[in-house]
Amino acid sequence: MLTELRIKNYAVIEDLSLRFEPGLVVLTGETGAGKSIIVGALSLVLGERAATDAIRAGEQRAVVEAAFDIGERDDLRRRCDEAGIEAEDGWLVLKREVNATGRSRAWINGSPATASLTGAFGQALVDLHGQHEHQALLHAAPQREILDAYGGAVDLAAELRRCWSQLSELRRERQEVEERRARTEERAELLRHQAEEIESAGLSDPEEDLQLADEERRLAHAEELIERATVLYDAIYSADGSVHDRVGSLRRELAALAKVDPGAESEFGELFDTAYYTLQELGERLSAYKESIDLSPAALERARQRIDLLYRLKAKYGPTLEDVMAAGLRARGELDGLDLAGFQLEELAREEAARAAELEKLAGKLSKSRAKAAKELAGEVSALLPELGMPDGRFAIAISERPTIGSTGAEEVEFRVTLNKGFDPLALSKVASGGELSRVMLALKTILARLDRTPTLIFDEIDAGIGGIVGGKVAERLKTVAVHHQVFVITHLPQIAALADHHLLVTKESKGKKPATSVAELFGDDRVRDLARMLGGDPEREASLEHARALLQPSA
Repeated sequence: MLTELRIKNYAVIEDLSLRFEPGLVVLTGETGAGKSIIVGALSLVLGERAATDAIRAGEQRAVVEAAFDIGERDDLRRRCDEAGIEAEDGWLVLKREVNATGRSRAWINGSPATASLTGAFGQALVDLHGQHEHQALLHAAPQREILDAYGGAVDLAAELRRCWSQLSELRRERQEVEERRARTEERAELLRHQAEEIESAGLSDPEEDLQLADEERRLAHAEELIERATVLYDAIYSADGSVHDRVGSLRRELAALAKVDPGAESEFGELFDTAYYTLQELGERLSAYKESIDLSPAALERARQRIDLLYRLKAKYGPTLEDVMAAGLRARGELDGLDLAGFQLEELAREEAARAAELEKLAGKLSKSRAKAAKELAGEVSALLPELGMPDGRFAIAISERPTIGSTGAEEVEFRVTLNKGFDPLALSKVASGGELSRVMLALKTILARLDRTPTLIFDEIDAGIGGIVGGKVAERLKTVAVHHQVFVITHLPQIAALADHHLLVTKESKGKKPATSVAELFGDDRVRDLARMLGGDPEREASLEHARALLQPSA
């Protein structure tokens, strides 16, 4: 509920801070005192368009701040979490500022926010009826939600939304698969050529091109390599007087030396043996190396042809051989995806058909519920309109079939009303009188009080054109609704003011050269005198005061 409202430099209000309690709260005062201006200021934080002409004359900016207690509203706290707003202590503070340049700013719990976001929260917190535009029940979604709540179909509507969402996701997924398959089919011939061209190359090593370059160089210089390897082989191992032979001769010299000095064997013998056998292994390897060199021109041609093939593949799919291999895998993968897409589409079609059948079944149930609830709710509201000052009033709920089932069902719901005989009901948004519209809303709220979760209701102009017995009936209805909601009423009717839990008097006085609005809660004799004023008598005469006390007696 609304617990505090702070207004600064808005219209005739200079600086006003108000605290509110639960129940029925009435604002009274002379015409022009600023009662509706207070509601207008509140509508600013509830998402209304910010206008520079609302700034108090001579000031640069107007600021309105409203604090709400949402401690018992788990749904609103979840919305805060989803929007990244901290509301752990159960408070939500909406703030709007508009400056003389026309720039508007908004905050939620001290953090910058968009006006649309504050408006979204505001619509969940306050339902304002009267001359201002912030009227949630004029919109299709709240009307549909009210009808479903009245008919006990809230869970059914939620189940339908979930089914519709699942079906929409299946259709989106199917469309993606179809589009992907269509794109693949358009490129299938190219992809098949790419895959076959790369696969026919038999690639397995991403460094094959580097290795081939080395091989081609060896084959191109085969004769030179054999010649130089032969020189090394002969000098080191095979020729008379080779290094290997000379080390062997020297080893015999070491053996003779060791006969004279045995210590020489242990110091040099192992090194000589290592050198001898190393030279022997080196000679054998050089021999094998010579034998391995291919002098065949065909081998060189094969290497060059392979290099040319890899070059062309890299030019098309590279720049590296690894890129070529990856391109082949991608092409083959996309082609394989054609078959997979076919299986996916078959499965998605089965799931989609099942979900569509379920959606149609749920929509049928919801349509029946809404048709029954619409008839009953329209009857109840229509029965209340005469006692609220609309003797010829008739409320109706129009249900029109949609071309396709949507997330909210198979029909559109619209609340309609006619206030005169011989006229067809029109949409609530087309009812001209703010007072009449407020009373239609009051009739709805009376019936739906336990179902509607909007914590705060504001009625402006609800008493326009009524009085006497009708005024008393309106007052009783407001009191009934206030059992389940915090209800604000701007009124000139003493019958309504007398039933208030909290009576606020709005006055306007000169402050320097500018008028300023102030608000005070009335108790005791002050309240009696204001009721006497509203009754049209002299608030200081005993007869007027007695009349006012009599009005208060039922609420004592």
